[in-house]
Amino acid sequence: MKIRIPDDVKAIAKIFKVHGFQCYAVGGAVRDSLLNKQPVDWDLATDALPENVIAMFKAVIPTGIQHGTVTIRWKGKSFETTTFRIESDYSDSRHPDTVSYTDSLQLDLARRDFTINSLAADPFNGTVIDYFNGIEDLRSRIVRAVGTPLERFNEDVLRTLRAIRFAGVLQFTIEPETFHAISLALEKFPLVSAERVRDEFSKLLLAPRPSYPLQLLDESGLLEHILPELKACKSVAQGNMHRFDVFNHLLASCDASPSDLVTRLSALLHDIAKPLCRNNNEQTLTFYGHDIESAHMTKQILTRLKYPNAVIETVCALIANHMIAYDDSWTDGAVRRFIRRVGTENLDRFFSLKIADASGMTGLPPDFRTVQALYERVQAIIQNQHALSLKDLSINGNDLQKIGYQKGPILGKVLQELLETVLDDPSLNTKDRLLYIAERLKNKYLQP
Repeated sequence: MKIRIPDDVKAIAKIFKVHGFQCYAVGGAVRDSLLNKQPVDWDLATDALPENVIAMFKAVIPTGIQHGTVTIRWKGKSFETTTFRIESDYSDSRHPDTVSYTDSLQLDLARRDFTINSLAADPFNGTVIDYFNGIEDLRSRIVRAVGTPLERFNEDVLRTLRAIRFAGVLQFTIEPETFHAISLALEKFPLVSAERVRDEFSKLLLAPRPSYPLQLLDESGLLEHILPELKACKSVAQGNMHRFDVFNHLLASCDASPSDLVTRLSALLHDIAKPLCRNNNEQTLTFYGHDIESAHMTKQILTRLKYPNAVIETVCALIANHMIAYDDSWTDGAVRRFIRRVGTENLDRFFSLKIADASGMTGLPPDFRTVQALYERVQAIIQNQHALSLKDLSINGNDLQKIGYQKGPILGKVLQELLETVLDDPSLNTKDRLLYIAERLKNKYLQP
């Protein structure tokens, strides 16, 4: 079996050959090529030592030189290149205690995590080299550890999460022995850094149907280590229009959301506080305040997983506002205040979350007419370029100072009141009219 090798990889491999070294394409690029997917990166393996690679190429970055890995920069692209190696003992369940270089491609591939990632390809003719039946597992759509599963997981316990991530993203099944070994390795999972867990979990959430890998997390025992708050949502009934318990509602909502990390996180966590807010009053289930409490819990969860502040803030804002209920009694001013509250930059994600939430109630297509009506009114206001924030006002703090206001908190209060006025009546957003209003507000804000 052969794959197509990019010209850049061929050119790099030729330099290795001229200097008497082996060079092969390895890993994900080979796997993705066999799956008819466009590889994102091409990784290389060679019997050349890192110092040999540095000597052969003009631009080489020592990205992991202590473990035999450098990055070749070639025509503006990066090619991670690792010397054939044998590893032994993993006392921290991530890094090998010792690394020995070898001239054997097979021995190098034997240390890979899964058979579908243990493939190599001749860079000149594209012939795939398969020592561990990775091609057959690709055909059978199976994730299987190379060699003994528990040994592979004990080398780097993050591989337990990677197995589930690959199964979810590729829509494969996990070979039974490999899946069983996940639960056996979990006592070491707390050793994994939050950043590494976050990166794998984010990729998992972008699977075509994220409920599948999320269910695997639960079945394997990993969910308790990553997101115990979600585990607590199991068997929490919701009643009313909800067909599912909170856990399955969140998974269904996640499936119904677009493949965007912020939206997927919002869909997964928007009701995460319902177990805490559940109140069974006279046979009626209520979850008052769960939107605000869910936003609070989400901030704690995403902070624990080391997500960037910008992601945390956006996800929490979406969750805090997901219970907004529109009806045709809303004035244009109310719509403008809604836009300001959510943020124009978050509107698309807000509507996606509302649709995902509704879709996750019954598993059937919901009635989107109310959401559509609000969307159309929002678009009309945006197209009319109405003032929605302080920066949209026709005056600023400098203008207020010129008519007698002093620097300080009062400036912000006056500007906020002017914005509220403009939200009700956009025609007032001219410099002259706002200055006139500001003059009249002096009696309220300035001491005689």
